[in-house]
Amino acid sequence: MYNSKIAGLGFFVPENVVTNDDLSKIMDTNDEWIQERTGIKERRHVVKGEDTTTSMGVKAAQKAIERAGIDKNDIDFIVFATLSPDYYFPGPGVLVQRDLGLKTVGALDIRNQCSGFVYGVSVADQYIKSGMYKNVLVIGSELHSHGLDMTTRGRGVSVIFGDGAGAAVLTREEDPKKGVLSTHLHSEGEHAEELSLIAPGMGKRWVTDIIGDADPEDTSYYPYMNGQFVFKNAVVRFSEVIMEGLQTNNLTPADIDMLIPHQANLRISQFIQKKFGLSDDQVFNNIMKYGNTTAASIPIALTEAWEAGKVKEDDLVVLAAFGSGFTWGSVIIRW
Repeated sequence: MYNSKIAGLGFFVPENVVTNDDLSKIMDTNDEWIQERTGIKERRHVVKGEDTTTSMGVKAAQKAIERAGIDKNDIDFIVFATLSPDYYFPGPGVLVQRDLGLKTVGALDIRNQCSGFVYGVSVADQYIKSGMYKNVLVIGSELHSHGLDMTTRGRGVSVIFGDGAGAAVLTREEDPKKGVLSTHLHSEGEHAEELSLIAPGMGKRWVTDIIGDADPEDTSYYPYMNGQFVFKNAVVRFSEVIMEGLQTNNLTPADIDMLIPHQANLRISQFIQKKFGLSDDQVFNNIMKYGNTTAASIPIALTEAWEAGKVKEDDLVVLAAFGSGFTWGSVIIRW
């Protein structure tokens, strides 16, 4: 049985920078309020008509494929994680296959929100371990800005999210002590509505009702988050799933060379860092620049850390995420 390893990484973010001061001009908020609660200073928003979830994913994927040192036609399978697809259906996986000009490889769309990339890596890892595929492209991409309530009413959520994409090429690793050592996935649907976007959805309304309502006060079309409740659950689940991964591999927090947490809130990352006794050099955060890019946040952060030389050969790298669903997970990697 093979192991899998990350052979190439890439990310893309829009050029349009939106600062906290920019937001203060359109809603009742300010830089101090946002930074105190989230750690975010700025984020990137797509300029309408310039990029989509798919096109950002394609740009990140092209970089990852090039850095993996393979031809695009060596890709055997695509996994695309997002909560903001271009279309209700089909999902963006097939659009990436088309836009990259790939042969008729399989394409799988994952709707696990903040945990999407971790779930995607787990799927790719299992396909490679089984011998079914050799090279799997995993993408996390999000275009949040078009669907946010950019008013004072929605500020508690809208100031947090940004747009962007990250991608990784996973391939076979012959050394059983290198690459992805284990992945760990969980969910708790009991709290599904505590972090959710209810509409448009087929659960409670006919499509004719959705079209006919046109009610400007209908906030079900905007993301909802019970912030304090999510925070309390996040710090617990982050800790649990990181320890689960470490213990599975007979490791301790002291063995971690680099923790890449989902960039949900800087305060969550700082809590986990303190709890595990990790130094600033052992944790990578970039939420200050990009906000929460959901499924894209881990691959963007991992790529930036690798580009900066903070992820090196033989390092123990831990990826961990928690978010809507609730879903959470971790990946333990010997780089």
